[in-house]
Amino acid sequence: MPEERVVTVRPRTILAVIGIVLAVAALLAVVWISRQVLTWILVAVFLALALNPAVDFLQRRGLQRRGAATAVTVLLTIGAIVLLGSLFIPTLYNEARGFGEALPGYVDDVTHGRGELGRLAERYQLEQRVRDAINEGGGAGRLLGFSGTAIAVTKGVLTFVVAVVTIAFLTFFMLLEGPRWMERFYGLLPARSRGKWQKIGHDIYLTVGGYVTGNLLISVVAGISSTLVLLIMGVPYAVALGVLVAILDLIPLAGATLAAIIVSAVAFIHSIPAGIVVLIFFIVYQQIENHLLQPLVYSRTVQLSPLAILIAVLIGAKIAGILGALAAIPVAGTIQVLLLAWLAERRADETAAPARAGP
Repeated sequence: MPEERVVTVRPRTILAVIGIVLAVAALLAVVWISRQVLTWILVAVFLALALNPAVDFLQRRGLQRRGAATAVTVLLTIGAIVLLGSLFIPTLYNEARGFGEALPGYVDDVTHGRGELGRLAERYQLEQRVRDAINEGGGAGRLLGFSGTAIAVTKGVLTFVVAVVTIAFLTFFMLLEGPRWMERFYGLLPARSRGKWQKIGHDIYLTVGGYVTGNLLISVVAGISSTLVLLIMGVPYAVALGVLVAILDLIPLAGATLAAIIVSAVAFIHSIPAGIVVLIFFIVYQQIENHLLQPLVYSRTVQLSPLAILIAVLIGAKIAGILGALAAIPVAGTIQVLLLAWLAERRADETAAPARAGP
């Protein structure tokens, strides 16, 4: 008969395991509930890392107090955002006004069966279907969901405004108090390992900050080059479309493609030759950006291989969408810094072990 073994688990161990499981579940629940706020914090961290070199530059150039340098940097950034917004607002206003002026003509065409819209309405009997839906559904408000749509739009606008204000204040305080927070954190570490973690923290800062700065630089190049091409081809709203390209180019992989589709469609509406030229430009520029600009910039800032960047972006986009794609490269660079520090420490221990052992 095989020997029987009895394993005794003390109640204290069981309670400890249950406590750990409950604590992890509670932590995950808190993260899920506060996921929107955590997203705002992550965006603020990226903005703070992007603006921190400007704050350091102003401190070296005369504004020695960090509060004054931070305030000037934030005000200049807000001014730049307002300037960019002024390029979009007139365009959106003109487009909305033009659509409002043309809307009665569209309705008249549909009612009398004229034009493309009228032929589509007659073919699919859209007018009769709308009448039936109104009669059966209790009115146009229920058919079109005006009340629900209005509430959703209002809620979305309010959420966006709150997010912008919150992110702005978070970014300001991160820029203002970031160095002191890091000093307090390093002060909690043992003295023998404090220098090592300070170096790791500095390397992570250079990696993440370099990625943010490099991404902004590439986006500016994309926006300026596309604006010049659109101006040469006479496409309307060239500056606004160029700013749109710069914003969308911040998104890894999909951003440049999406910008190319939108801007090329606008160019084709203007004229066929302009659309062809703009489409060829985006195809050529994406090759230059993917094979020259991004490897050149990211190899100097993040120091990741193109394959590692692609894998990180794909995994990040699968996990958290656009936000995951944006955060993928900095996270991969941070992991690389930690792994290199661990390998360096391990090699140092292996080298020192024979010396301690002696002959």
